[in-house]
Amino acid sequence: MSNPVLVEVTRGDVVESRHRGAIAIFDANGAPVLRIGDTGRRVFPRSAIKALQALPLVESGAADALDYDAAELALACSSHNGEERHVNAARVMLIKAGLEEDALECGPQWPSRVEDVADLVRAGETPCALHNNCSGKHAGFLGLAKVLGAPTRGYVLPDHPVQQEIKAVLEAMTGDTLTPDICGIDGCAIPTFATPLDGFARAFAAFGTGENLEPLRAEAARRLYDACVDNAYMVAGTDRFCTRAMAGFRRRVFVKTGAEGVFCAAIPELGLGIALKCDDGASRASEVMMASILEAFLDLNDAEKALLEDLTQPAIKTRLDVKAGVIRPTSDFLTDLRRAASVSI
Repeated sequence: MSNPVLVEVTRGDVVESRHRGAIAIFDANGAPVLRIGDTGRRVFPRSAIKALQALPLVESGAADALDYDAAELALACSSHNGEERHVNAARVMLIKAGLEEDALECGPQWPSRVEDVADLVRAGETPCALHNNCSGKHAGFLGLAKVLGAPTRGYVLPDHPVQQEIKAVLEAMTGDTLTPDICGIDGCAIPTFATPLDGFARAFAAFGTGENLEPLRAEAARRLYDACVDNAYMVAGTDRFCTRAMAGFRRRVFVKTGAEGVFCAAIPELGLGIALKCDDGASRASEVMMASILEAFLDLNDAEKALLEDLTQPAIKTRLDVKAGVIRPTSDFLTDLRRAASVSI
């Protein structure tokens, strides 16, 4: 059975496109609050779980040994734009670990914004691995390898001690068993394991609250949560959904996007963890799904309402900046959200 249509795109008064998807919302006790679609189907979480992948960096003591500050911890959880502050912070993380740029095994990538691409071109430069949106995560992996006394070369390989540490954390947090047959290679070369959305939702409920986690892991999760929500720009960058949402909600929510329409989130005040995927991989739809969840479940002030009005129904515009339509949640999706929110709040 197909997942339901959750987001539609209009042009004028006509629905032009539709996006199907699945959503899992769990509470801190590991119980489902809302399931929409097939939340038991395995999906690759991609970059949506970088905060979980950063847990070994903190709970091992490596982050403190290397004197990583909160902004650098946020960068370790980021999918950044490759702006100057992101690049410089990743470089500093490497320097603190006694490493240089060539230690990164994530590959080069052009910055996301045209302005930053133009700056490189004008300077006669080409992008390097520091510009890769995953460079902060990889700098964190390298820092962990150094403190563990593990080789820094090959840290992206499945049998490397760093990746084995991360795999163990993911298994503990999701309750899943991660085997080679469900393992793929992420865009930045590290292993990525396909796991049901239910598992990721449970993991982020625990990440946001610390419930049912051993003290060391609960403290690591708290530090990473605080680092990300207090340094939202480092997690994504200018004009990005994750930065706008976390900055706008001022510590109330953690959100993190991943490639192919995946999103994970934590709402500590409600004890909720959220995981979703847009079936066709469209970020324009996954962002509307996440914004709609926040709007339904949170008690909003005026500023938060204004922010979400823009995020839940972003405009489709012409080249002349004239509104031609909107991307919006379907009425059935909103009904399901409001029903679940009325019961859980």
